This record gives sequence, C-alpha cells and structure tokens, in this order.
Amino acid sequence: MRSPERVPLRRLAIVFAAAALALAVAVPMALGHDEAGGPVTNYNTYVGGHGAANPKLSPVYVGAINTQGGQVLVGPGWTQGVLTAIQYVNRYLGGVMGGHPLRAVYCFTTSAEEEGTKCGQRFANDKRIKVVEFGAVAVGNQSFYAALGNVKPTVGGVELFPVDAKRKNGFALFGTNDSVLGPWGTFGKDVLHAKTASIVYMQVPGIDYGATVEKNSLESAGIKVTMVGFPATATDLTGPLTASGAQNSDMIIPQTPANGCVAVAKALASLGKSSTPVVSNPLCLTPEVAQGLGGDLAKWDYGIASSLGFDLSDPAVPPFVKGLTLVGQPKLAADAWVIVAWGQILTTVKLMNQIGFANMTSAKFTSTIRAFKGPQALGAPSLQCGKYPTEPAACNDQTQFFQYQGAGKFKRITGFLRPPPTFKLE
Repeated sequence: MRSPERVPLRRLAIVFAAAALALAVAVPMALGHDEAGGPVTNYNTYVGGHGAANPKLSPVYVGAINTQGGQVLVGPGWTQGVLTAIQYVNRYLGGVMGGHPLRAVYCFTTSAEEEGTKCGQRFANDKRIKVVEFGAVAVGNQSFYAALGNVKPTVGGVELFPVDAKRKNGFALFGTNDSVLGPWGTFGKDVLHAKTASIVYMQVPGIDYGATVEKNSLESAGIKVTMVGFPATATDLTGPLTASGAQNSDMIIPQTPANGCVAVAKALASLGKSSTPVVSNPLCLTPEVAQGLGGDLAKWDYGIASSLGFDLSDPAVPPFVKGLTLVGQPKLAADAWVIVAWGQILTTVKLMNQIGFANMTSAKFTSTIRAFKGPQALGAPSLQCGKYPTEPAACNDQTQFFQYQGAGKFKRITGFLRPPPTFKLE
C-alpha cells in the first residue's frame, strides 16, 4: 500500500471547497452543448427546463427509499443527494413537467427485512407517486418489492442485490453490483497485469455479495483470487489480510464501507506493504476515511461507475459542483452516492419532461426510461437497460479507475471499462 500522506482533514476540506468555489465563479450555467455519447455539461439542455418552479402549480411527487439510521450504512449520503438535487431542480431547472415543483416522499429501512413492507405499502398506496427513487438499500429489499408491486417503476443508481438486479420494472442507471464490479477483472488483467489478487471484505449485506462479484470477475480474467471476510465490528484486520495472502499478491481489493477502509489501510501499513496496488470501490472516498487516517485518504486506486467529484478535468464535474454550491453544499461533491443521486433525479426529470404532466403515468415512464440510451448525467456515455436477460435492471456495465495521489489530487488511469468477455451476470 502507498502509505497515506498526513494532510490535516481541515486542509483537505479547504482544498476541495476552494476548487468548488472557483468553479462556481468561473463556470457559466451553460457549458456548451450535450452531444450524443458525450458528457452532460448543461443541465438546462439535458432536462429541458429553465428558471424556478411555479409554486402555484401542484407538486409532483416521487418516492425515495434508502437504508439509513441503523448499523448497515452502505450509502447514507444518497438521501442528502436527492434532497439537494431536488432543490436545484426547483430553483434552476424549472421544476418538472411545465413548472411543477418536485417533491420527494422519503422512507427508510434500518435493520429488519420487514421494514421494506412499510415503505413498499406507503408508496404503492400513494396515488401521487408514479416513480420511486431507489438508493443504497441494503435492508428490506425483497419485502419492499413485494409490497410495492410491479406497477410503479424504481429508478436506482448502483443497486446492491440480485433481487434488485432481477426486477423487470427496475432501472439501475449506474449499474448493479454485478455489472459495475465486473470491470475489476479487466482492470486487474489489462492495466495492472496481475496474476494473483487478495480480497478482504466486511461481512454485511450488499458488501459481501459485491466481494463475490469481484472474485468472479477476476477469475474470469484468469487471476487467482483468495477472499477472506471480517465482521463489521473488527478493528484489527492484520489477520484477514494475512490470510488473504495480501503480502504476496499482485493486487489487494478492500470491499468495505468507510470504517473498514480505515482498518484495512492501518493493517496494510502495519504489515509493511508499500508497492502493491490497492483497488477500492468508491465507498472509501469519504471524509470519515480521511479523518480516520489522520487527515487524508489512502493512496489507492479507485473504481467508480460515475463521474468522480474530485476529477475537475471531467467536463461533467464542473456543473455538478456548481449546482451543489448554488444550494449551499459544495463539499457533498466528494460523496459517490450524492453523485448518483443527482444523476438519478436529473434523468427522472428529463424523462418526465419528455412525457408531460397530462400524460404522466407509471406505465408511460417505464416505457420511456427503458428506451433511454444516454448519455447519463454524471455517468456512462451510453446505457442499455435490459442488455442482460438475467439482470434486466442493469442499465450500465462500465466503470472508470483513478489513482489517488494525496491532498485531494486524483490521476485518471482509465476511461470507462467493461467486464471481461467471459464474465457472466448470474
């Protein structure tokens, strides 16, 4: 592992906040024109709306479900992302469908599967809701779908479980666990030229399944894998890392939320690893990780199925950072779940605007989003919902990779990569 450079957390926050402020001043609202297959740089053009929503018009409601408030926290920032995106839509993108204010009805699961029933019934019985926004839901997925039924579509970012991926009326705009972790094998083989890999993962719902997907992807690329799990309460991960063969492997993969990222980095430092690439999911890109490591993120490689909020060279990032700045939350740009939440809301608004208020139904939205080919705001240049018969909800199977160099600086390693040809979505 490349040992973390000790940069005060306050300095890291200032670096990003200063960049956000500079962009807010320097980047105009209209940043050129969106082209087919290119990055989305002009939100007004993308959604087809301008100005503020008309408060005299009746609101348009979407459901919004996330796992939040319990011990399983895969993406709590998603909820804040939805909130800020809706604020931006109502202030600067003309609301939705001719000026109607956009509103969200929130429902959360925390620790029990049956909590999904409560949210599903709530959205199913609310006639105002035609579309449900789906977050980092890791508890209650099965019961939620059973209660919601198959009439109202769900629009997700990156969805975690097989039950999510197999939903025929679900649309994961940034991909599923299978589809966006599939490119790990391509990256390991073609970029790192790895022969062996060590995976250490936290044994919590969603995270453990993702580790299995990474293993399958790597093995389909001809890479030998040793995978070892650890409990969510573990703080010393020297044992699991040693058991995974991390000291001798060609690449190390931590599959874990933020607290596990800190533990992995500290354990690797104690083991003396200094050069083996560590390839992480974007859950390790949080202020909590930087704080736990003394002020900066781990200098690892990171794969992400969306734009990276730190990557100011990506034309899709400046309008996103500017948008967050305009609603008073520029620091949220570093949270990968905020990025996908904005992408979900912007695309939902875009498609609703195409349909129009008078014609808006769940069925009409479903057919419209199924035909949507991209580009996805803050996501892949092209989409194909339903590409994989075994995972009809997977609209994307592309991931890009970055190397973190310290003090808020990232180096792009690849563009968007797809899974190895022999990788199968099960």
